[in-house]
Amino acid sequence: MQDVTDLPFWKLMVAYGGADVYFTEYFRVHSTSTLEKWILKSITENPTGRPVVAQMIGNDIPSLVRTARELQQYPIAAVDLNLGCPAPVVYRKCAGGGLLRDPARVDSILGALRDAVKIKFTVKTRIGFDSPAVFDDFLPIFAKHSLDLLTVHGRTVYEMYRTEVHYDYIARAVAAMSCPVLANGNVHSAHAAEEILKVTGAHGLMIGRGAIRNPWLFHQIRQRLPVARASRPCGHDVRAREMETHGQDARATIFVPRGCDVLNYIRALYDAVCSPDVTESAQVQKMKKYMNYVGVGVDAEGQFLHQIRRVTTQAEFFRVCDTFLNHDRPMPLEPFPLKLKETDLMATE
Repeated sequence: MQDVTDLPFWKLMVAYGGADVYFTEYFRVHSTSTLEKWILKSITENPTGRPVVAQMIGNDIPSLVRTARELQQYPIAAVDLNLGCPAPVVYRKCAGGGLLRDPARVDSILGALRDAVKIKFTVKTRIGFDSPAVFDDFLPIFAKHSLDLLTVHGRTVYEMYRTEVHYDYIARAVAAMSCPVLANGNVHSAHAAEEILKVTGAHGLMIGRGAIRNPWLFHQIRQRLPVARASRPCGHDVRAREMETHGQDARATIFVPRGCDVLNYIRALYDAVCSPDVTESAQVQKMKKYMNYVGVGVDAEGQFLHQIRRVTTQAEFFRVCDTFLNHDRPMPLEPFPLKLKETDLMATE
């Protein structure tokens, strides 16, 4: 996720269990582009011990080919093309999800990149721009170019994050593609992860917003799903307070964070992304980006989000966090269904 899941965030995620594979923020590609140094550091200083996939976004074929060849000089597992970003500033330039309006152009781009990429080549896509009806037209294009992995976010670009995820379209991709398919969209909890894998038949999951809200999510999924379990370290006193699930969920022991755990995570996140070159007000603004995702799991009325969005200083920021999270009560594993305006960040980005 651009400007959010960056190198400092990766470093922090490792302490909570971490992902199996990491995708960089996207490198913006155009005729005069160069590799952004701060994103490149995620590759050259990879702190995770796990494979890294370098993500590109753009529409100019010679520039994409040039950048893909450059990236292959670094220790990456694959090159990824973003066909899914729904941000208006991106799709209006016919990049990211904007390319889903032009199947012929996507076909040409994938053909050129498949020839240029000698390692694994992957794509992340949505199921259409303003209608999922075109998705069946794109699947043969994806299959034609022998992708090594396809990630499908089960919404259109127009839907942003406002609607339910159309998991049936992800299942179509699984049936149509010879390569592995990852499911993306609303992977909020270990229970949701299990259900999404079940209904889609996907080979795995791509997780973004869910891990920002709940950094224990990868660990919880490994606890719940036997196939996903591995001897991966998970710190921050997780094992000391794992709680047994009940009923049909009694197959696994799932760690349930308490308010104080989330508060400690926010403090660690603040320290991780803090830079001595950034003013206090700018740092607080950056933290608000993360709190947009954390906040939907704090209280059902949305008061935490309401208050945290209005702070301007570090002291005010942590006062609000302490008010809502300085307690030992278990936190919900699923986000609250907050009613958001269509213009709200969480509904549109």
